[in-house]
Amino acid sequence: MRIAVPNKGRIHDPTIDLLEHAGLHIENGSDRKLYAETVDPEVTVLFVRAADIPEYVRDGAADIGITGYDQVRESGHDLTELLDLGFGKCRLVLAAPEDGDIESVSDLAGKSVATEFPTIARRYFEEQGVDPEIVKVTGATELTPHVDMADAIIDITSTGTTLAVNRLAIIDEVLSSSVRLFARPEVEDDPKVQQVTMALRSVLEADGKRYLMMNAPKEKLDDVREVIPGMGGPTVMDIAGDDKVAVHVVVDESDVFSVINDLRAVGASDILVTEIERLMK
Repeated sequence: MRIAVPNKGRIHDPTIDLLEHAGLHIENGSDRKLYAETVDPEVTVLFVRAADIPEYVRDGAADIGITGYDQVRESGHDLTELLDLGFGKCRLVLAAPEDGDIESVSDLAGKSVATEFPTIARRYFEEQGVDPEIVKVTGATELTPHVDMADAIIDITSTGTTLAVNRLAIIDEVLSSSVRLFARPEVEDDPKVQQVTMALRSVLEADGKRYLMMNAPKEKLDDVREVIPGMGGPTVMDIAGDDKVAVHVVVDESDVFSVINDLRAVGASDILVTEIERLMK
């Protein structure tokens, strides 16, 4: 099975880190290679431009791919989304000069809009019932209204800082995007595809979780249960030759500080907190 991943850019490193944490260690890989083997002899990683990944998956060069939702929408290919990986979040927005006369989508009738995402732009304006001229550009989109190439733009933003610096005001949000795992529809139920999906999901499920282990007097077990905001009930085990029990539970990292104090208050001791690398539900 082949996985297409971004060969560079801001989502390359988080993608590789996710694969590593999921147990798919890349062997003999480098930034200059086009592909690399993994510790699983059945899984190969292809390094591809993020914008080209939907094409690789659709044409069968790769079985699954990791790229932005915006790239898949722009490609127009019918791919199955298997998992939202939760990073690389951004918005595709419609923006125009702050001091201009464009304040709403309807103001763009008869105007022009520059963008690196013409497919998404055309679909958006069709839904809005407006038909501006779409000017395709390959970079520096935010500059185009200031050099009379377009009246407005549709561009990616994470914080809005670049738009503000270039005196552009957001008129509407066109699309919300993040990095996701996609597959060709005909292979989405393949056992190996499902195995890789489950491995990646287990890393995401473990994010922000901590594993708590402690000892507690048997007569205080009900009190311990009451103060643990864990995932279901805790695991309780007898300690040989002792009047205490061992209690194990998974809790949110944000709850750890207060939970430890509450546990100590009801008699728990020897509390150990550890990170969780993967969590399968």
